[in-house]
Amino acid sequence: MTDRIYLDWNATAPLRPQARAAAMAAFDVAGNPSSVHAEGRAARRLIEEAREKVAALVGAEPRNVVFTSGGTEANMLALTPASGTDGKVPERLLISAIEHPSVLAGGRFAAAAVESVPATGDGRIDLAALTHALAARKGRRALVSLMLANNETGVVQPVSEAARLIHEAGSVLHVDGVQAAGRIPCDINVLCADLLTLSGHKIGAPKGVGAVVRRDAAVPFPAPLIKGGGQERGARAGTENVAGIAAFGAAAAAALAELASDAGRMATLRDRLEAGLRAASPDLVVFGAGAERLPNTTLFALNGRKAETAVIAFDLEGIAVSSGAACSSGKVQPSHVLAAMGVPLELARAAVRVSLGPSTTETEIDRTIQAWIRISSALLKETRGIAA
Repeated sequence: MTDRIYLDWNATAPLRPQARAAAMAAFDVAGNPSSVHAEGRAARRLIEEAREKVAALVGAEPRNVVFTSGGTEANMLALTPASGTDGKVPERLLISAIEHPSVLAGGRFAAAAVESVPATGDGRIDLAALTHALAARKGRRALVSLMLANNETGVVQPVSEAARLIHEAGSVLHVDGVQAAGRIPCDINVLCADLLTLSGHKIGAPKGVGAVVRRDAAVPFPAPLIKGGGQERGARAGTENVAGIAAFGAAAAAALAELASDAGRMATLRDRLEAGLRAASPDLVVFGAGAERLPNTTLFALNGRKAETAVIAFDLEGIAVSSGAACSSGKVQPSHVLAAMGVPLELARAAVRVSLGPSTTETEIDRTIQAWIRISSALLKETRGIAA
């Protein structure tokens, strides 16, 4: 059987060899990292070494990294009313309309305190609308949550510009860096994010580990979601996932070391893919194509062709793609991201996401293009048959 092609890296990345090796080594360390004996100190050392590597990936201080069970928990922890150094507590949560469902849920803010900020047609937050929303509550602090890169379209958000507006208004910025970290530069200081959240399995660590990162000690860690012991400096109770954290650190170090070379190569492959898709289907739409995007992501559609049918057809061809975010792939409703961009419903229902990774090859891209030629032809015949 021909080897399958995996092009769903935005859902999850295959485990990096470095992460696998780090996890396996950590399994042999028996101590509890909170214990003071030699075995406990050995486990603690693995965690602190990983903390340094994850911090380095985003330009942070290690002491400002708190490990969680993943990106969703990290977002939930970050999205909470918390006092600033001046004692003022955010009264509102402002989120862009294209955020991940774990942010759209609003964290620990009351539903009535959550406000959505619209997006533009190219898939970016509407900065004019954000400015208006901040001005409407002048003198009252808000927490604004904005992803660095969208998980469906790959569109990179104007985070630094938004940060200036947010901080001028005396408010606080949380950045969901889950899809961006390891694919584009994600320096918390350059972004001017007060809080940044990460997920290990997006960069080749095991599933089940993530982090909340703060820019500096002046930004308070939110009150813990999980209370009990004093782990993670009191920010997240529970015995740490030593193997997962060690693997997260190894994956972060590898991603940082290979960032520039991987990004350039994936962008070339993505452009090759899009050119091939368009050559086969001149009416094909690539969402967010006019904006800066992640180098590995393309979301495309042919009007009138159902995404579910295309995804199954790709799977039968031995190619793994998706119809959008993995957390929403079992739902029948179209993408809220495309809806926020003003994409017509019928076109949104046809959207297929292809996301590449460091190991993706030209041969795999060419096989995918050839598969699309067959699939699009079959979809066209099916559509004509239904119309007849």
